[in-house]
Amino acid sequence: MALDLTSIPELPRDEAFAVTADFKADTHPQKVSLGAGVYRDEHSQPWILSSVREAKKRIHDDPTLDHEYLPIQGHGPFLEAARNLILGENKDSSRPWIRPGSVISVQTISGTGANSLAASFLSNTLKPKHVFFSDPTWSNHSLIWEVHAPGVIRKTYPHHYAAGTRKLDVEAIISTFEETAIEGDVVILHACAHNPTGIDPSHEQWSTLAEVIKRKRLFALFDSAYQGFASGDFDDDAWAVRYFGDTLCGDSTESQNTGIGLGICQSFAKNFGLYGERVGAFHLVLPSPGPSPSSMSAEEDLGSAEPKAGAGAKSHLLRLIRSNISNAPLFGARIVAMVLGTPELREMWERDLRTMSGRIERMRSLLRAEIERDSDVGDWSFLEGQIGMFSYTGLSERQVDRLRDVHHIYLMRNGRVSMSGVNEGNVKYVAEAIVEVVRYYQSDR
Repeated sequence: MALDLTSIPELPRDEAFAVTADFKADTHPQKVSLGAGVYRDEHSQPWILSSVREAKKRIHDDPTLDHEYLPIQGHGPFLEAARNLILGENKDSSRPWIRPGSVISVQTISGTGANSLAASFLSNTLKPKHVFFSDPTWSNHSLIWEVHAPGVIRKTYPHHYAAGTRKLDVEAIISTFEETAIEGDVVILHACAHNPTGIDPSHEQWSTLAEVIKRKRLFALFDSAYQGFASGDFDDDAWAVRYFGDTLCGDSTESQNTGIGLGICQSFAKNFGLYGERVGAFHLVLPSPGPSPSSMSAEEDLGSAEPKAGAGAKSHLLRLIRSNISNAPLFGARIVAMVLGTPELREMWERDLRTMSGRIERMRSLLRAEIERDSDVGDWSFLEGQIGMFSYTGLSERQVDRLRDVHHIYLMRNGRVSMSGVNEGNVKYVAEAIVEVVRYYQSDR
């Protein structure tokens, strides 16, 4: 029988993009978008960072720049800047595992591309039996592993408050790993500003998780999409990644005390506002300390051949990139490299980060205050306890549907709100709508 391409069953729409499309199609004058994971200014308009605007101008004014293909690995200055941003520059040599040959960095199509590359690479080389995502997590995590690593069993670990508290239930996470994870399994962790909950572990909780992952010899794969955007301080937002690097990849004379490596999927969509440029990187940190710095030539860099310890891993990553996208785009990578590599632009960028994170923090406080004007809807202090772009409201699917159908307010059906869509002009309307649906379906919450 001949294949009939017209009879292929239709798949459901991707919810995140469907919410945005439905919002745009709505003609109601008071409609509000709380679904899209993008920053909006006080007038609900896209905002170009001042640092990015200036970098673009300088790039366009430089007559020496061309439009040639990048190497498969990516744009060297960008990769070095990206690696230093997430891992630290290690100027005082306090982290000897951060050195050429110990960290393999490649450019990707934003964070989704980094996650896809990591799934393909780890399933082919590490061959884990399981991959663990938080429950809930970013909606694309499971789909990526389903498509790019179909042989790996997908499992979840709980990511929620402990009973009667507003603290993450780390004991429940540890119990999951202890009971079901085996050596070589992959654990996906949100570096900061957990999506969708906005609930991050404390430093003490991160330390506990790192100890378990190291002892069980699991592979920690960090998804870092909000560094600097979450708190306004890019070093604070990278704390967990760097701590895990110290714990899992630091020097050790006893093999049983060494982790099996670390991966970081890095996006520059949120913290640079480069949503459409799709700028990202994947960093693979090897568990061995590698050669001493004195034994390495000055030329050994991200763009040159790594020592033998990482050559095999790098070759597999390059092969996957070549077969998928051949090489990454250049323009967005040039912007990031210029901003991070130019002192005055970097200062501008840090101010931009504080502008974005500060406005979202204010909106959390305003929204909570407006909702709690009605004493019957309970305690909404969690809005201020969470961090980053998103807040997990606990609203049910019926309540979310009513927000859309009655009030023309759009958000994900799991109750995730993008705080960026709230501003001083609509916060009262949003709060009153939330109060109304909570009262209408009082038993749902």
